[in-house]
Amino acid sequence: MEAAHRSSFLREWILTVDHKKIGILYGITSLVFLFLGGLAALVIRTELFRPGQDVVTPDTFNQLFTMHGTIMIFGFVIPMLTGAFANYLVPIMIGARDMAFPRMNALSYWLFLLGGLVLLSSFFIGQMPDVGWTAYPPYSIESKGLGLDLWVTSVHILGLSSILGAINVIVTIFNLRAPGMTFSRLPLFVWSSLATAFIQLFGVPALGGAVTTLLLDKHAGTIFYNVAAGGDPMLYQHLFWFYSHPAVYVMILPAMGIVSEIIPVFARKPIFGYKAVAYSSLTIALLAFFVWAHHMFVAGMQLSAGIPFMVTSMIIAVPSAIKVFNWLATLYRGQIDFKTPMLFATLGFVGLFTIGGLSGLYLANVPVDLHLHDTYFVVAHFHYVLFGGSLMAILAGLYFWFPKAFGRMYNETLGKWTFALFFIGVNLTFFPMHFAGMLNMPRRYFDYSYDPSLAWLNQISTIGAYITGVAAVLLAANLVVSAVRGAKASANPWGALTLEWQTSSPPPHENFEEIPVVTSGPYEYGEPETPRKRFKYGQTVGGETISG
Repeated sequence: MEAAHRSSFLREWILTVDHKKIGILYGITSLVFLFLGGLAALVIRTELFRPGQDVVTPDTFNQLFTMHGTIMIFGFVIPMLTGAFANYLVPIMIGARDMAFPRMNALSYWLFLLGGLVLLSSFFIGQMPDVGWTAYPPYSIESKGLGLDLWVTSVHILGLSSILGAINVIVTIFNLRAPGMTFSRLPLFVWSSLATAFIQLFGVPALGGAVTTLLLDKHAGTIFYNVAAGGDPMLYQHLFWFYSHPAVYVMILPAMGIVSEIIPVFARKPIFGYKAVAYSSLTIALLAFFVWAHHMFVAGMQLSAGIPFMVTSMIIAVPSAIKVFNWLATLYRGQIDFKTPMLFATLGFVGLFTIGGLSGLYLANVPVDLHLHDTYFVVAHFHYVLFGGSLMAILAGLYFWFPKAFGRMYNETLGKWTFALFFIGVNLTFFPMHFAGMLNMPRRYFDYSYDPSLAWLNQISTIGAYITGVAAVLLAANLVVSAVRGAKASANPWGALTLEWQTSSPPPHENFEEIPVVTSGPYEYGEPETPRKRFKYGQTVGGETISG
């Protein structure tokens, strides 16, 4: 019996090519990386609690913030959004039985896991990278030990995983849609995943080229970044940010897609301006490739070269603002039910992302950026976008689709407590950093001189980080216990209209007994006949089987 069980586990999970199970594997692995990256952040915040203390050595501090940034971006946010959510949802949302290339899909996950393990191996051999997640030369190519080598190897493997995943998403959306699932009927999460996949497909190779040249300069004697021999370190920054600024939108566009799915369901209203929300995702994906140099205003660029990037950085805020306006218009006069996913989507994502977006507009100005560059103001800005924003949307999505993935309901009371602690913790951690930045506290410093204002602000931030840690533990406890002992979920506990809710919870192998025929849009709430109009036959909506 034990041998049979092991064989079943091997076949069901290790060798699986089912997009739903691969999505769950991505999700579990990403959550493990979230806790590892979070632990590194807690040590960093403990070190900065007061000036002059030595919780860790300066070298260890450099290694920790390098690992924290790399793990959170490449190990948690990107794979959670493009691996876990896109894998689980895209095929079932468009009425497909699986991804276009199931085996390549499985390969993407195992490459992601391998890349993460290569990065973590640097910890176990005592040679973690200390070059920051940007790895700027010349410091990075002069670093000792294997830290940079493992970091570059990990980035290459993770990048290959991203490219394979992006190809799968694009081909699946274009070729495997159910009958009647036209582009004007695609769920908005699918639109955002499509835009994100194109960013990854065209952006990741630039990052691969950049980090490869680091290794060549370090080990093969090339002179890409050797100024004395005619090289130019600015080349690396151009290549790095050509991918890494669009990567911000890889981490935010799917989050916007998740929010666009949740708000209409719990407001019981059609999404306001469907086409504007959908097309704004594509616009953001396109403009994302024209703003990279706004990270380089202090790197020696001429002012005349910086002005165009300042303008494009402001223009790209327009499609983001369109989305926020449409979400607020959807909420207006809606029958709002503040279940846990709705709290994370509205007060969490919309509220915190808006703060991060507005501070981003402020930083896009060349004169302001010259003053605040590399201060804690920048740390506050991108954490409001990528932690306050992306994380809130990820948690909203986890709670929203948890009943679908596991067939059980989560604990609603614990969910709301988790939201409250996350919301308080994130704001206590990052809002004071705006003021620390304006007091010129530089980021990535191991220590700071005694100043009552700076000490007070850092102590608030550290307390907020620990509250966020408690919230993360509550989240894990709720999800783990609910997956085993939670009340059984119906096929459609939220009364939603997208296709994943029209099949059982959890969905069967290949998703549908019969491929549905789609005859209307996904957000036509408030129309009593919508379920019968949208699905011709064989589908179960809110416990009722549509017979034709």
